[in-house]
Amino acid sequence: MNPVEPAAAHDLAGRRALVLGGSVFVGRRVVEVLHQRGAEVSVLNRGRTVADLPAGVRRITADRTEAAQLRAALAGRDWDLVLDVSGFVMAAGGSDIDLLLGLLDGHAGGYVFVSSIMAYDQSWAGVFPWTEDQPLNPDGAASYGGFKALAERSILQRHADTGFPGCSVRPAAIYGPHNNIYDMETPMFLRLLRGLPVLVPHDGLVVGSYGHVDDLCETMIRAARHPGAAGQIINATTDACDVNRYVATLAEVVGAAADVVRVPHDIVAELDLPGSAPVYGHLFKVRHHAALSTTKAEQLLGVRPRYDLRAGHEHTYHWFREQGWDRLDQPLADPVWKSTWDFAAEAAVAERIRRG
Repeated sequence: MNPVEPAAAHDLAGRRALVLGGSVFVGRRVVEVLHQRGAEVSVLNRGRTVADLPAGVRRITADRTEAAQLRAALAGRDWDLVLDVSGFVMAAGGSDIDLLLGLLDGHAGGYVFVSSIMAYDQSWAGVFPWTEDQPLNPDGAASYGGFKALAERSILQRHADTGFPGCSVRPAAIYGPHNNIYDMETPMFLRLLRGLPVLVPHDGLVVGSYGHVDDLCETMIRAARHPGAAGQIINATTDACDVNRYVATLAEVVGAAADVVRVPHDIVAELDLPGSAPVYGHLFKVRHHAALSTTKAEQLLGVRPRYDLRAGHEHTYHWFREQGWDRLDQPLADPVWKSTWDFAAEAAVAERIRRG
């Protein structure tokens, strides 16, 4: 797939857009895209994460878990588009979604909640593909996927009750510049550049769905503007591929051979114990064996991804090199996701496997 041209530069001119979140990865990028396309952008968050917002973007400081703060921040304001990128359990808690929807009802032209593949009932792992009408995660608000599912129910119920123009988009594995989940492409680029072992469990047959952050942003914006998206759940991703293809594609991007070490089945459970050092990305684990259907996004929103797996990682690798991350001398870690890498632990496991 050759990258398609991005949307028109000023097609959102004069549109009032609110982004809940907006300081890291997806939120940061969608703010940039909205601003580039001419929208009048406001960002609402707690103001605890340093973020360089484009000139002219308005900052609204409020903790969405505090009812008084949220009411004061949103009272009397109308928005053409609202993109909710901060609605996850570790940051926002499980009790604010109904309050937020009530404040926005009648004051938003379109609302998009960024959900997750984790909103699905995870017991369906290994069933292909996952479509939007499958059962929801039953784990409750204390879990990431359970909170996403509860938030989706609230959005759909409010749409049914009042016509609220809200919908949910469900991405799977999102990658791209500023990705703050540090057990995906960043350590893989480093392994390949340095000739380090790439540990692959389950014969590399675990399947995942991958989508570039820019394509997710485009899907979000289209959903917020499309009347037919209201009351809908919409999967948002691009390529489904197994681990073997993922590793081979990133090796082609880097221009280096992958030193693949296949992990014997009898030690996989040992390596996946809670608290053990990470030796491969979380998406290589069998519990994430799933592929999202994108038929609804294609037919309803006319989504045509700009990047396929290779083109998207070429774009990301270029950014990675520009940051000097090819010279990283220590692992990165994000305070929310807490994902990272441990090349020493990986090397030790690889040596153990090779010794037999």
